[in-house]
Amino acid sequence: MASVDLDPVGFDSIDAIFRDDLGAAFRVFRRSAEIILSAAQPLRAALPADEALARVCRLAAGMDAARLSQDAALDFFASNFRPFRLRGPGFVTAYYEPVIEAREAPDAQFRTPVPARPADLVTLNETPIRGEAGEPLTSARRRADGGLEPYPDRRALEEGPPELRPRPIAYVRDRVELFLIQVQGSARLRFPDGRELPLTYDGRNGRPYTSIGRLLIERGLVPQGEMSLERLKTEIRALGQEDGAPGARLMQENRSYVFFRADSSPERRDGPIGGEGCALTPLRSIAVDRSLWSYGLPFFISATLPWRNAAAEPFARLMIAQDTGSAILGPARADLFFGAGDEAGALAGLVRHKADFTVLLPRGAGGDE
Repeated sequence: MASVDLDPVGFDSIDAIFRDDLGAAFRVFRRSAEIILSAAQPLRAALPADEALARVCRLAAGMDAARLSQDAALDFFASNFRPFRLRGPGFVTAYYEPVIEAREAPDAQFRTPVPARPADLVTLNETPIRGEAGEPLTSARRRADGGLEPYPDRRALEEGPPELRPRPIAYVRDRVELFLIQVQGSARLRFPDGRELPLTYDGRNGRPYTSIGRLLIERGLVPQGEMSLERLKTEIRALGQEDGAPGARLMQENRSYVFFRADSSPERRDGPIGGEGCALTPLRSIAVDRSLWSYGLPFFISATLPWRNAAAEPFARLMIAQDTGSAILGPARADLFFGAGDEAGALAGLVRHKADFTVLLPRGAGGDE
């Protein structure tokens, strides 16, 4: 497992876990277990599951999740995992699945294309190349001669020659809406006739991620205590989004650019697909640093958050690592999936809070029994 600072603790030291709905947590874990046992290729590779985690997954796959009692779920986690508290302050943010108005063809109001994955994009999870400044790039462009070169950044893809621009899946109202979809990593597009088209992450240009919200705060454009998703969208729109406008240039400081695919698979109907390859569950699925953690690991997270309404209140839940993100870096760092739609988005945009993390590592990992 990950090489991070851990303090072993007992389950009795995290008393809030006994008040959580562990049956619900088990059902989400079992969904990850099925993915791990299938050996399916994840959308975004993470630290591979070791044999200890695979053993627990096999046990979970043989259990009837629908009929599992609270006591049986507690016994499953307590018998097969050991809790370890992560040292140092933890930090959580939240994300959601936007539902965005869209059009199949561009018109006067809907002119921003939602980009499909280009044919020349190559994902390099294990063997990154170096960018112009020596930074590691996790994706590249395949040249006609078979060689690799850095993929164009956001500004080049938006303002460069037509041959650089990806094929559009559909069109949304403006660049802020597209930027929002790309940061969240998924969306449902809603057309005038009521149809919805789910989008699933399908790669990125490999450029480093930069938080535009942090830039707005650092430059004194938005006080830190007033930052929210709606405030970010309002500020960028006020700055202007046309080529060369300050709002467009600000978004382009995040050189990372995400591509999508239309996804009508049965799994996608249950929710957006995370990096692990399974549908995410609101308030149970989290995104973690994929270089440190395996998908499927349970984390008990305690914090005071605005998670049911705008008023912060205690949050104490067993969450399952099923996703990742370019901004999710470090061991005690997670992005909490809040669900779909505007209400989930309004709450998710408020979450930037300290949190306590306890990871449950499978017994037998690293010689532990």
